[in-house]
Amino acid sequence: MKETFKIVTYPRQDVPATDLSAFSEAEAKKAHDFHASFDVYAETPLTGLPGLAKALGVASVHVKDESYRFGLNAFKVLGGSYALGRYIAKRLGEDIAQLPASRILSQEVRAKLGDVTFVTATDGNHGRGVAWTANRLGQHSVVYMPKGSAAERLANIRAEGADASITDLNYDEAVRLANRQAEEKGWVMVQDTAWEGYTDIPLWIMQGYTTMGYEIVRQLEAQGAEKPTHVFLQAGVGSMAGAMTGFLTSYYGKDRPFITIIEPNKADCVFRTAEARDGKLHFVTGDMDTIMAGLACGEPCTIGWEVLKNCADAFISCPDYAAADGMRILAAPVRGDAPIVSGESGAATVGCVSNILLRQSLAELKEKLHLDENSRVLFISTEGDTDKDNYRKVVWGGKYSKVYEEGTDGKENV
Repeated sequence: MKETFKIVTYPRQDVPATDLSAFSEAEAKKAHDFHASFDVYAETPLTGLPGLAKALGVASVHVKDESYRFGLNAFKVLGGSYALGRYIAKRLGEDIAQLPASRILSQEVRAKLGDVTFVTATDGNHGRGVAWTANRLGQHSVVYMPKGSAAERLANIRAEGADASITDLNYDEAVRLANRQAEEKGWVMVQDTAWEGYTDIPLWIMQGYTTMGYEIVRQLEAQGAEKPTHVFLQAGVGSMAGAMTGFLTSYYGKDRPFITIIEPNKADCVFRTAEARDGKLHFVTGDMDTIMAGLACGEPCTIGWEVLKNCADAFISCPDYAAADGMRILAAPVRGDAPIVSGESGAATVGCVSNILLRQSLAELKEKLHLDENSRVLFISTEGDTDKDNYRKVVWGGKYSKVYEEGTDGKENV
C-alpha cells in the first residue's frame, strides 16, 4: 500500500455526549495514588523543547517521557498494574483507595487470593507491565505475542517470570487466543480491548493511564506553563488515547485542547472508524507490519471509541517513516534541547506533526489542525528503546529514512 498522510476532522461538542465520570480528576487521583504507593514510583519527566518549537514554528512543545516509568521503559504498566489492583480489590470486597501497594503485595492478600494466573496478548509493553505486576504479587502470568514481535521484548517479559511466547498470529488473533485460554482454564484476562461482556478490566486499564494526565496538568502548573492548545495522542486499540482524551476533556471542559489521534497507515482502525461515520467499528486485518509495533492493532476498543467519537477533534493516519523521523528528531535535538530516547510508537506523534509543519505539501493538514505560531503542543512519548536493535538501526543507521522538509524552491532537503 502507498503510505501517505490522511486526516478526518470532527465538529467540536461543547458538552460531549459521553459520560466522562470514569476519567474525572477524582478518578485519576485514585489511580495516581495507587501508582505512587509503589516503592519504584517517580513522576516521569515533562520536558520542554523550545528549540524544536522554534524549528516547527509553534509557541511551545512539551514531551511527557514515559521511558522512565517504573524502570520498564514504557507507560503500559500503569494500566496493567491498576487493573490487577482493581481486580484484587473487587475480589476482596474492598476499595482500591484502601489498598496501597504495600498491602496489595503482602502475604496477607496473597493468602486470601490463592493462586491466580493472569493472561494477556501484547506486542511487548503491556505484557511486560502485567508480568511485572503479577510477579510482584507472587502470582502467575501468561503472555501471547503476535508474529514479528521483537526477541528483546519477549526476553524482557520472560525476565519478569511470565510464560511468554511469540505466536504465528496477528495481534487481534492473539487477543482471541488469550481469551479462549482464560475461559478454558479459569485464568484472568487482562486486556485493554473491550467487547460485549468484557468491560470492567479494560476500563480499569484505561483509568490507570490517567495517572499520566494527572501528572501532566500539575507539572505544567509547577513549570508556570500555560495549558496546551494542542495534544497529539497515538492509538493502537484507542484505550490510552480514549483515557487521556476523556481526562483532558473532563479536566478542561470547554477550554480543552484540540485533540488529535494518530495511527500508522497499516493499522489505522480508529481512523477508519472515524472516517466511516456510520456508527460501526471498522477493523484492519492481516499482518499490519508497521514499525510502530505498539500501535499494530486492528480492532478498536469500544470504550475508547465511545470517548473519542465525542471528544477528539481530528484523526490522522500516517506513514511509518513519520515515526522514524520522530525518533531521530528527539534523539538528535535542536541545540539547547534535551535529547529524548523514544521508540517507534513513542515518537509517532512527534514525527507526524513535524512532517505536517515542515512540509509545504502538507499545509492543508496544518490548516485543518489549526496549528500556528501561537500553538502550545503536548506529546506523550509512550515508550523508550524497547527494541534496542531496531532503535539503533533507525536512529544510527538511517533505517526508514525519508525526506521530511521541502524547500520553498520546490526542492526537497534532507
